[in-house]
Amino acid sequence: MKKNIVIIAGPTASGKTKLGIELAKRINGEVVSADSMQIYKYMDIGSAKPTTEEMQGIPHHMIDVVTPDVEFSVAMYRKMAVECIDDIIKRGKIPIVVGGTGLYINSLIYPLDFTETSRDEDYRLYLENLAKEKGNAYVHEMLKEVDNESYIRLHPNDLKRIIRALEVYKNTGKPISEYQRESKLRDVDFNFAFICLTMDRAKLYDRINKRVDIMFEMGLVDEVKRLKDMGYTRNMTSMQGIGYKEVFDYLDGYFTLDEIKEYIKQSTRRYAKRQLTWYRREDRIYWVNLDEYDSFDEVLENIIGYIEGKFKNL
Repeated sequence: MKKNIVIIAGPTASGKTKLGIELAKRINGEVVSADSMQIYKYMDIGSAKPTTEEMQGIPHHMIDVVTPDVEFSVAMYRKMAVECIDDIIKRGKIPIVVGGTGLYINSLIYPLDFTETSRDEDYRLYLENLAKEKGNAYVHEMLKEVDNESYIRLHPNDLKRIIRALEVYKNTGKPISEYQRESKLRDVDFNFAFICLTMDRAKLYDRINKRVDIMFEMGLVDEVKRLKDMGYTRNMTSMQGIGYKEVFDYLDGYFTLDEIKEYIKQSTRRYAKRQLTWYRREDRIYWVNLDEYDSFDEVLENIIGYIEGKFKNL
């Protein structure tokens, strides 16, 4: 018997956190975060972590699991998340994976396994130094020669994944995109109900803009100052998250506060668009357009009905 899990995905600011918590209350579940920023301790406001009050007593896993100086990988996420999922199931509850990081979700629904390709620290360092010397775009162009599919998919600033793709090709002679295609043909560990939220684009963008304003009101600048005082630097992977790198620019005097607020809003809107593009490639998603419902309760009932039909023995 495969393990049942629920996945609640969608673009940033679409209401995933609230839905995950309310759903957990109704179906005896616990939340497993699939957010690449919420894994870090001390990074609360910019990552939109749910507060203790918002959690309403529902246990949340994969939040605050490492300090910001740790290089956290998708493989590490999968290992830790599966351990959480197994523990939740053993206690007779339903795991509800909630988050917007597509790679984290994919690590659970596709058996991506690059452990056969060993890490090549020397080559990584070479590429990192090359990026510092000639720019991220130069290293990104190197990928075009060996894996055009990944070249198109990855943003030039996503240096960590560009380097990983080059590393996989160097060590195996096979593009990482080919591994990813093959993995979709293998069986997976879970029987999952994959729900994705969507809404009118203008309404979503308005929610994003308001959320950014609220983050600043809650003290995002002070949060980044504290992280800086603790010794965490702008070049760490954790600080590349939207909101954090921009506030570093403000603290270093490159931009005004109003300028970075607008830049964060713009970057977040673009990120939401990329998230939706990512999810639309997945044909096993149950799409829920929030504009089609008169109330949150209607949304919840619809999703519970879908999950019950999917799992039968819920």
